[in-house]
Amino acid sequence: MAKELIRLSGCTMAFDGEVVLNNIELSINDKEFLTLLGPSGCGKTTTLRIIGGFQKPTSGDVFFDGVRINDVPPHKRSVNTVFQKYALFTHLDVFENVAFGLRMLKPALSKGEISARVLEMLEIVSLKGFERREVISLSGGQQQRVAIARALVLRPKVLLLDEPLGALDLRLRKDMQNELKRIQQAMDITFIYVTHDQEEALAMSDTVVVMDGGVIQQIGTPEDIYNEPKNAFVADFIGESNIVDGIMKQDGVVEIFGREFKCLDAGFEPNEPVDVVIRPEDVDIVATKDGMLTGTVTNVTFKGMQYDIIVDFKGFKWLIQTTDISPAGAKIGIHIEPDGIHIMKKSDYSGMFGDYSSYSAEYDDLEDASLEPEEETAGDYDE
Repeated sequence: MAKELIRLSGCTMAFDGEVVLNNIELSINDKEFLTLLGPSGCGKTTTLRIIGGFQKPTSGDVFFDGVRINDVPPHKRSVNTVFQKYALFTHLDVFENVAFGLRMLKPALSKGEISARVLEMLEIVSLKGFERREVISLSGGQQQRVAIARALVLRPKVLLLDEPLGALDLRLRKDMQNELKRIQQAMDITFIYVTHDQEEALAMSDTVVVMDGGVIQQIGTPEDIYNEPKNAFVADFIGESNIVDGIMKQDGVVEIFGREFKCLDAGFEPNEPVDVVIRPEDVDIVATKDGMLTGTVTNVTFKGMQYDIIVDFKGFKWLIQTTDISPAGAKIGIHIEPDGIHIMKKSDYSGMFGDYSSYSAEYDDLEDASLEPEEETAGDYDE
């Protein structure tokens, strides 16, 4: 069983009367890679700063290994931080940048121990042989590794990373995602990572904490967050989504556009209004005669591995991601398996998202999707 290392209990943070964190409850395990994910202003960096000791919560408690640390200053916590701006010492070479914190320790370490720890850390971050390089001669990714080595050489139990990939180009960011996960596993310590980039969060994390408006919206594995979003905000923020209104008729049956679709969800009240999320990759394009619904392709964008296709179902637009091209103007049918339909409780975010769609009463003339194809007639699909 995983051991809890950090716990935020009822943490609230307010600045000049404005609440930016609202009663946060969060448990972080030892040796876990946890990501705080959300848009600008959601409270993720404030949460990180509270953990690091740079800010004290207005109310609530912070526990580290079972001990309350609200009043413990940053330098006395077993935590270190890597910021987006690495703040490297340009007048020092790579070795001395990494060794800087070690030279400040009391009691002082021997030259031999400092050298051994610096060289060990440079090897872990794949900078062996760079000891005497000037930091200004390094690439952005290499400078970031120096900053990480400088933080880790002090052997903290937790490394905090605040948008550390933001200054890198796309290719370097992708490379460093793999590097950060490898370094975390090599060091066998807890990483707490802040980002607004959902791809980074899904690629690296053991646990993702989705935040908005100073509130935790959902906590889970990357798979859980993506496949079973708790509300429309999470569904929209994590990946692409088609979000529509629905009514949960009974377990395993949801009504969309006045028609019934099979799904795998249960536990809702009969006829409970719900939000329904359908991921673009879960929609199959079929012949119109075989489609649950039919519509007209309005836009096609080539994305390399796939096509992004916008389909207009009589005023209601969906995004479909597919390897099969359907040209603009084509009339297509779609099929969705029950496991591709995800049901969410109504929330304050209902009706706010679904960039490609909005409910259209024109669906009323479509056939019941629960009918077998032989029960349908071609005329039902005519626009």
